[in-house]
Amino acid sequence: MSDELFDSVDALLSGVRTGLPDPAERQRLRLAAGLTVTQVAVALRVNSSLVKGWEDGTAAPGPEVAPAYMRLLEGLAARFPAPAPPAAPVPQAAAAVPQPGVALDQNPDGSLVMGPAAPCVQCGQPSVYRAQGRPMHLGGFCRPAAAVPAPEGAAPAGQQAPAAAAPTPAAQGTAVPAAQAEPAQTSPAPAAASPSRPAPQATTAPARGGQRPASAPTRAQGRPATPRTTSPAAVAAPVASRWVPVVALDVAEDDGWVLDVPGFPVPAGPKLGDWFAWLGTGLPLRVERAHPQGRGGDGAVVLTAAALKQLGLPAALPSTNKALNTLQAKLAKAAAAVGMEVSEGIGPVFRAFRRAGSAGGPKTSLQVTVAPWLGQGDARQQAVSALAVPLATAPDGTRDGATFARRYRAFAADLGVAPGATTASTAMLLLDAVRPRVEWVKDEVTGEWSSHLREGALPAGDRCVPVAAGARHPLTRELLSQGRAVCEEEDYKWWARPLTDDEAGRRFAVAVDVCASYLSVTDSLPLPIGELEHVSNPFWGKGKTAGLWLADFSNIAFDEMLPHPATFHGRPPTGPGWYATPTVAYMASTYGFDPATITEAYLSTHTAPLLKEWTTRIRGGYKRVYADLGLIDGQGPQEFLAAYAVHKEVGTDAVRADALTLGGLYKNIYKGGIGKWSDSARHLDDEQWLEKVAGSWSYRPEIRFHIIAAARIAAHRRMRKTYYLTGRAPFAVNVDSYLYATDAPSPIELLPAKDDGSPVPGALRLGIAPGSHKHEASIPLQEAVEAMERREHPSRLTHQYAIDGTPIKTSTATESESTDEQKEGES
Repeated sequence: MSDELFDSVDALLSGVRTGLPDPAERQRLRLAAGLTVTQVAVALRVNSSLVKGWEDGTAAPGPEVAPAYMRLLEGLAARFPAPAPPAAPVPQAAAAVPQPGVALDQNPDGSLVMGPAAPCVQCGQPSVYRAQGRPMHLGGFCRPAAAVPAPEGAAPAGQQAPAAAAPTPAAQGTAVPAAQAEPAQTSPAPAAASPSRPAPQATTAPARGGQRPASAPTRAQGRPATPRTTSPAAVAAPVASRWVPVVALDVAEDDGWVLDVPGFPVPAGPKLGDWFAWLGTGLPLRVERAHPQGRGGDGAVVLTAAALKQLGLPAALPSTNKALNTLQAKLAKAAAAVGMEVSEGIGPVFRAFRRAGSAGGPKTSLQVTVAPWLGQGDARQQAVSALAVPLATAPDGTRDGATFARRYRAFAADLGVAPGATTASTAMLLLDAVRPRVEWVKDEVTGEWSSHLREGALPAGDRCVPVAAGARHPLTRELLSQGRAVCEEEDYKWWARPLTDDEAGRRFAVAVDVCASYLSVTDSLPLPIGELEHVSNPFWGKGKTAGLWLADFSNIAFDEMLPHPATFHGRPPTGPGWYATPTVAYMASTYGFDPATITEAYLSTHTAPLLKEWTTRIRGGYKRVYADLGLIDGQGPQEFLAAYAVHKEVGTDAVRADALTLGGLYKNIYKGGIGKWSDSARHLDDEQWLEKVAGSWSYRPEIRFHIIAAARIAAHRRMRKTYYLTGRAPFAVNVDSYLYATDAPSPIELLPAKDDGSPVPGALRLGIAPGSHKHEASIPLQEAVEAMERREHPSRLTHQYAIDGTPIKTSTATESESTDEQKEGES
């Protein structure tokens, strides 16, 4: 037997720690170790379907691999002994059963004799091996004949039962791509506890980030459930995931390794080679796939400052090319000693991996984040680690590995993906994770697997039409040079009107801001997924088709106390223009516009709520973190205002600090994701931009136009309903910030309410839920008036006054926030 196979198995054995019962011993041992079928198959250099066959009795390992497989099972059995079986009567045929120590029959070349599967003379379970010509299992792996396998859902006392998992193609004896042969999401997490240890207690608030939110779709959705019997105890027991997305490696007081995940295996020694050997043992580090057709993500290891010192690595990222090259060579040499490699260009974030077939262990790939190095390096290195910096920044401003790992796990549990390089790229990673563009299909004739676009997937390639190609596209520049109209669906920008006499007599300008305005519309919004086709005299069909329509609203009467609903500048249009379906639908239903007057349109060949699952994930994470900050749905106006006023005061509370950081990231992810649909990528020249950006599946300006239009229309609808109920209208609007003239420095007087005091649906209301409003600032009205007289927009003053109307110190950072607000949704 090859030493390489033994080394591979030994590497696999060295990384396992915990167990879970199952009726078949081979499968029990694998699951007990937390190993996937794919990991075992890679270690033994066989197809994963063969391993499945070995575990269900439909196949047997050949003579060239049987010794290595037996070595693996023996090693696992030594670590995870089966519970003692109940006493059973000895069958009458016991006299014919080979006694312990009887060797299995062998061929002249030393390989084991095998035949058709037949009942073992000891346990009655199928066996392909022979001892003295009779069917018999490999030594030590029989079950007593009287022992009846427990139901799959039931677990021996003191052990945690696995949740039901949908059958995968691999379970049916077919070969699948490695990316699809992953374990079910509800498998148990690694733990060092013995089989008799009680199930872990429910986690406390700081650990909740490792749990998947209730709204998250599981891998089994859309597949028929496998009937199984489950004990009441198993139903009640909390079941965690087998996979952990990230661990932080630190050093204990005795200079030993310590990890922030209990029961996780640690490196065997303090040297750099020991660390790489540990990374290559097939650690249960992975971000699970969020959709049955999707792919999981690589797990991550984060190094603390103490871990860096222990490994002999520099405390700061080298600043010269020579020093960086030296560091690269040092890491590469240590990695190569155990068959591993490191990515080129070492920085705060890099990858450690082993290719399939390399000596030393199974194929593996992990992300390595060095917390003390974050924020260092050249522009490229900082860009790659941009999102990691806030995740690792503790309340005292230091880059902390444990903080990074804790927030990373919460992030992955909330959204279902690992953080990407930027918020905008993460938004697209999330969309592809919850709504994969491709699926794998097996050719029944050749048995080969291939991928193709799923139904309703966004295709790659430049799909732009002239009227909605984005500001940087040559098609847009050509139309504008000809004086022709293009689509200009944008958020409200700098609209203001003169105050009425009644408003001028009030004392304050109260600014209210919409919470998560885009998330309030993207859940069920029909979007143009298919190609946009030019249509003359299009059929309106009550706006069920997403697209762009050439409509003339210049003669439509509107509410002059409010900005015009169809234009970003808030002034009435002067002629025909191109508008997305949400704008045309609102003008038709609310202001009497006749869609039959539309003579031209670009209509999508496929309309669907593309961002439904994407919205569900982000909104679920958004609500969870704000609940940790004391802001929850259903709070009364005064209760919400009081909680919001102090929600940024985190002190030393890790839960609140994590929630505040994650809340900011989630908001930037949905904003950046909306902007990504029309990415201008200013760092690329025109030719590169056309190839890398405009040719990508994620460049679809018409999708952004629909989202922006829907958000602006939703804002106008709320303003209009509030105006009709209370007679109060904003005198200035910028993006989703509205300024109202009030008597007191509070928005309470603006809120319409029912007779019972509850808020009126669809009107101005306070709360943290997407589409509700928060109190941004209270500005002395005279200051706002003077700003408008200087032809400045009063929203610039919102960062100069507190919510009680008193001036606050400003900084360059806070003053720039108004500009950032203005650009919400842009790239």
